[in-house]
Amino acid sequence: MRGKEPRRTTILSGYGGALCMSVSGNNPPATPKPIERDMVDFMLDRQARNLTPKTLAWYTAGLDKLRAFMATQGIDRTEEVKPADLRRFLVHLQAAGHNAGGASGIYGACKAFFRWYGAEYAPAGWLNPVARVQSPKRPDELLDPIDLGDFDAMLATCERSFAGDRDKAVLLVLLDSGVRHAELTALLIGDVDMMSGALLVRSGKGRKWRQVFIGATTRRALSAYLRRRQNVTPQAALWVTLSGRPLSKDGVRQIVLRRARVAGVKPWGMHAFRRGFAVGYLRNGGDVATLQRLLGHTDLRIINRYLKLLSEDLRQAHERYSPIEGLRRREKK
Repeated sequence: MRGKEPRRTTILSGYGGALCMSVSGNNPPATPKPIERDMVDFMLDRQARNLTPKTLAWYTAGLDKLRAFMATQGIDRTEEVKPADLRRFLVHLQAAGHNAGGASGIYGACKAFFRWYGAEYAPAGWLNPVARVQSPKRPDELLDPIDLGDFDAMLATCERSFAGDRDKAVLLVLLDSGVRHAELTALLIGDVDMMSGALLVRSGKGRKWRQVFIGATTRRALSAYLRRRQNVTPQAALWVTLSGRPLSKDGVRQIVLRRARVAGVKPWGMHAFRRGFAVGYLRNGGDVATLQRLLGHTDLRIINRYLKLLSEDLRQAHERYSPIEGLRRREKK
């Protein structure tokens, strides 16, 4: 006769199974620590705000690391966390292999938690530890936009076939619209206005929708691909496989990697197309405010990163138009 399986009881659970504790056997469940209960309540607040699953997962990943570290420090209550504890936590993240950007993201989730606790449960006189701890400084990396020569080489590999026409349209829409990888994948046929070139981005960051545009060249390529489609109803996915199933994010990424490999060029990341759109837009005389709206950014600091990519353009312009350099050129003649 089979014996009873050990009893397993989940006594504390947060979003997506994170921040949970389980016990096995017949022993009574351990009492969750106050800081763990606070974190679960915080995640309930984030869910009630209808945040995206991706954002909720970001919060839980960061808080789970904070919870685990504070347990090693013998800290059971949120109000016990001091600025020095947070600094040790940041040093711990660096030692664990997190780069400055990753540590900053984790700290951002923790900062939101402590601010929520201060408004919701903090005892009188409590001092928020994040008020005295600065976030890790992110490196001001100037990542390159996609090289237009490489882009042309990738387009040249797209043969006249279902896959070739689809891949060509994917590449052109990525660079011509500046949409994010996830936004491109989520597009429906009904989101595209072939007359005006408008694309309705419904799945923007933070659930915000916006409108972007593609030009005549991209629309012609998209039309060539759609003529090979079987299902062109408005609610059908814009990008599909040979068998008609919607393309996943990984499927779109594989298109880019495959075309780069066939062309013999660098395997550009998905965000390089977005940077390519931003830099090309600015180089061709576009203004910052309109670019911000097209990209769906609420913070101009992100746009400033694209502006820094134009520093080489500015250097060359200075060399060409500097009055001193112009004087020296005239002296040489």
